[in-house]
Amino acid sequence: MKALQLTSRAHRLFLKVLGSLIALLLLASHPLSAMAAGGEAPVDPAVLARAVDQMEQLDRMRISLASTLESSTEEPTMDTMREVCMPVGKRAMAIGQENGWTVRQVASKYRNPDHAPAGAQETEVIDLLAKHPEINGLWEPATAEQGAGVNYYRRIDVQASCLACHGSKDSRPAFIKDKYGDSDRAFNFKPGDLRGMYAVHIPEVQAALAAQSPAG
Repeated sequence: MKALQLTSRAHRLFLKVLGSLIALLLLASHPLSAMAAGGEAPVDPAVLARAVDQMEQLDRMRISLASTLESSTEEPTMDTMREVCMPVGKRAMAIGQENGWTVRQVASKYRNPDHAPAGAQETEVIDLLAKHPEINGLWEPATAEQGAGVNYYRRIDVQASCLACHGSKDSRPAFIKDKYGDSDRAFNFKPGDLRGMYAVHIPEVQAALAAQSPAG
């Protein structure tokens, strides 16, 4: 796959169009699993495009928050983590709740064990993204454990500002050493390295509608 040199605006437009095209490809390549109750496609192409757009917004939020560390001369603390890292996780959860999706942050070099790859598909995708930095995101059919639907994976790259907490093992802030100890794997990164990925599970149409319907 050739890397695409696009402006930020053109890149976002490309990803939206790509979401619709992928939906059609999924229907063509998986005709049996692609049919939900009533003969509908499992996921509306517009929903796929929205997932791409939401993850782009989420990653811009991550980069913006991390950039606040660039001019700081103080060692990051737990308060820094609450201000810079936790809002991204909270926003990811909110996106999932608003849309009836499951949105996770996944990494092979993690600090929080909850962020470890869940199953073979996530492990294979994160390995693929690590080997191919030109791949920004990709789609996969949902796993048997997830049921009908699709998964969208979007890479998370290390920014220079991230090295305040994810640089060399010895340079990690004291609060990280105290909190995670020897279980910490999220260090020795360089700018541009793969930090992890956003994993979005989008269930089939009827399940998604049920999740968004008000109770009662």
